Amino acid sequence: MTNPKEPVKREEAKAEGEVETSSAEARGQVVESPPQTEGARAVDPLVEVLGRAEQAYAAYMDAQKEVARAYKTNENQVERAYKEAEEQAHKAYSQALERALRAREKADQEADEAYRRAKEQAKQTYEESAKQALKIHQETLKQAWQVREQTVQQAWKIFAKE
Repeated sequence: MTNPKEPVKREEAKAEGEVETSSAEARGQVVESPPQTEGARAVDPLVEVLGRAEQAYAAYMDAQKEVARAYKTNENQVERAYKEAEEQAHKAYSQALERALRAREKADQEADEAYRRAKEQAKQTYEESAKQALKIHQETLKQAWQVREQTVQQAWKIFAKE
């Protein structure tokens, strides 16, 4: 038997008693067969079965090709969906990273500003404390000097009276 995909040559078909199967027959379309001779009529049921088998095989092969195309289409769609998801994930990651960097920079600026304010406040507190300490020191010295003066005057009074 010949390959069902290849059309049977007329000479071989006549020699084997077969009729050529056209592409229309393979697709299931009705095709009128040429007038048959007495010898061809005897093999007519076999030719008819063979023709249907070839049509079924051709339909099976077409279906297989269609399934392969469907799988390939599905594979392409899945690949595109994966790439889109990958791009979206990358975009979301980039955006999140950008937001994190901006937040970090803002936090750094706020921390620097808070540090500067704390340092300024510490400086002012130190200067006020130093002024207060100097004032207390001067008052204490003044009081101590006054006590000394009073003590010296009292001592001279005691010493001068006697």
